[in-house]
Amino acid sequence: MFFLRPSKEIDFVGKKTIALAISLICVALSIFLLIIKGPNYGIDFVGGTIIDVKFEKGVSLEALRVVLDSTGLKDAIIQPSGKNEYLIRTKASSEALEGIRRSLESKLEEILKEKFEVRQLEMVGPKVGKDLKNKGLKAMVFVLIGLLLYISWRFEFRFAIGAILALIHDVLITLGAFTLSGREFNLPIVAALLAILGYSLNDTIVVYDRIRENMKKIEESLERLINRSINEVLRRTILTSFTTIIAVLMLFIFGAGVVKDFSFTLIIGIIVGTYSSIYIASPIVIFLEKGKRK
Repeated sequence: MFFLRPSKEIDFVGKKTIALAISLICVALSIFLLIIKGPNYGIDFVGGTIIDVKFEKGVSLEALRVVLDSTGLKDAIIQPSGKNEYLIRTKASSEALEGIRRSLESKLEEILKEKFEVRQLEMVGPKVGKDLKNKGLKAMVFVLIGLLLYISWRFEFRFAIGAILALIHDVLITLGAFTLSGREFNLPIVAALLAILGYSLNDTIVVYDRIRENMKKIEESLERLINRSINEVLRRTILTSFTTIIAVLMLFIFGAGVVKDFSFTLIIGIIVGTYSSIYIASPIVIFLEKGKRK
């Protein structure tokens, strides 16, 4: 991969002010979107009914939509989940589970006249959804606190601050992009965000390890040393991100429903995470060092 070996050292640190300004704008826009528009919370968080129906033969989405409209489930979201299988999600439903089943089965037999099986019928209450939302948020907070303690012990506190700010940067921008796309925010997306935290942190730790190694054997300014370290691990960072993106991109192209949303989140997170490990985490260490000196 000779084309990833630059003929001269790239000045990443020299562009730190511009990079941080761009990041601040993106984070501000993401927070604005989250406040004004807010995530499109799925049934996992707001409550509702999940119905899994499998047909013996293929059924069009339009025909299935007619059936749902006739049963009063006009707000339902239909997602293909397998061969001749559909996942139906609806937020507004006050009927009993068995009442929904009987009504749906009756209309399916009457309108579609196809053999089918209701494989799953679950209701998530608003209270359970709120509890899941709080637990998801707590999981993110506890992960960040744990990482702060670990990196402070492994490196120095200033490195820990840089890594945590980079992770917050990644999550906020990914959430902003996800909210802008209008996709449904559910538990698999929380799992994707936690995966992004791990991926981004791994990239940052690789850079920090090289900085620590160079500190022991090279006597030069912190800016020069950090820039040298980023350039030394650049090839590894690009190759890792590129190969991961290819795998996730295939999931996005050929996947459907929740898999597509999950892979979309990972794609945004990997791109932003790679950027932050170069332009956010390490430059913040420089700013903290300057502030300490002052």
